[in-house]
Amino acid sequence: MYDEISAGAVLYLIDENSEIMYLILNYNYGHWDFPKGNMELGETELDTVFREVSEETGIIDLQIINGFRQQISYKYRKKSKLINKAVLYYLAETKSKKVVLSFEHINFEWQTFEKALQKALSRTAKEY
Repeated sequence: MYDEISAGAVLYLIDENSEIMYLILNYNYGHWDFPKGNMELGETELDTVFREVSEETGIIDLQIINGFRQQISYKYRKKSKLINKAVLYYLAETKSKKVVLSFEHINFEWQTFEKALQKALSRTAKEY
């Protein structure tokens, strides 16, 4: 049983050089990760993916790629309570390179998968 469940996207596009580039966001806390956020009451996992990507990046043209759904789990402290959290990631393609960041982020980059993983500082982000 999880106290919190988040969902997000490993979001990519194919650039003008036919390279696959992945979007990573620099969160206010300093770490880099893929767009994601907590599920709201009544949402499905995919509802959350579409809402969070739109809110965090302004990107609305997502195409979910069937066959990729990865879950990571970890625990963290929120005030004095230990929270058991699951994060579900889907693979999604976009044609939109323009990103409009939310207040939760200070920067973004489109990177190759290897560079995106190197930049992701959180231990959990590197596990997928």
